[in-house]
Amino acid sequence: MHERRRHSADVRHRASHAACIMLFTLATTAARAGATSPVVAPPALGQHTLLAQADGLGTAKATTAPLVTQASGSSLVVLVGGYTNNSAPPTDSYANRWQALGPPVVYSGFEGRFNARAYVALDANGGPGHTVSFIKAATPKGEITAPFIEIAHAGALQAVAQSYVEPGIVSRTGDKLAHLWGTKGGGAVVVTSDSVTTTGPATLLAVWWGDSRALSMTAVPGDGFKLIEQYLDLPPQSGVQCAVAVKRVTAAGTYNVRWTASPVQGAILWLFAFQSGRTKASVLGQPKDQHSLAAALKQQGF
Repeated sequence: MHERRRHSADVRHRASHAACIMLFTLATTAARAGATSPVVAPPALGQHTLLAQADGLGTAKATTAPLVTQASGSSLVVLVGGYTNNSAPPTDSYANRWQALGPPVVYSGFEGRFNARAYVALDANGGPGHTVSFIKAATPKGEITAPFIEIAHAGALQAVAQSYVEPGIVSRTGDKLAHLWGTKGGGAVVVTSDSVTTTGPATLLAVWWGDSRALSMTAVPGDGFKLIEQYLDLPPQSGVQCAVAVKRVTAAGTYNVRWTASPVQGAILWLFAFQSGRTKASVLGQPKDQHSLAAALKQQGF
């Protein structure tokens, strides 16, 4: 009887001990799950600026106005339009690694003298006094335009699409005559970007580079995009026109953007989709020139 009671007590003790171990294990697992699954802020527009230098008035080193960017966790985008022979990549004051997004896109109708390029720095370092610079060794006084945009809480470039929508020969001839006569030109044109697909909440960044020779123009984004930077009233010496717009989306989907521009002109278009997390870039739109942006990204490690 005494042995039986002692045996029962031992069984209850072992059961109680096992229950404690189980509760401790469950509590530890829950704590670890909570520690490794923090609430992730959705990507959002951060700081931004646009550098512009007129033709003949440029400097050998072109530097943006300083921004106060996030110390970490942001993706940075810089695009540049200008002389083809000023081909140096960007550098910035926080020594980030800039990745070219495909080959340069050459402007139509300018004998190959001008192009536009795009670069991204994912999960970048930042802080106060953040600037981006371009060295213009070949044509130091040449025109240049360079928007610099921060997308906060965005570790992933989910998708990027680049295209070149060109007008017909009649529109191009009218644009040249308007430039010679010093007028603004007439008419308007709607150009549509290629599409990007997101897998969740994202910030979309759209960039328009018109190719008109006019000195004054408009470029208005549609489809819920908000204009954040523009350089559309050019100086008499000429410059590189550009407009930048953003849109936040809350769900997975496929998106593009339509730009209404005046006077009628072609446009080099980029559309980026940034999301939280870390995924490789995928290209859902193909450029309309002979280069394959997808192949270029693959070669560069995206």
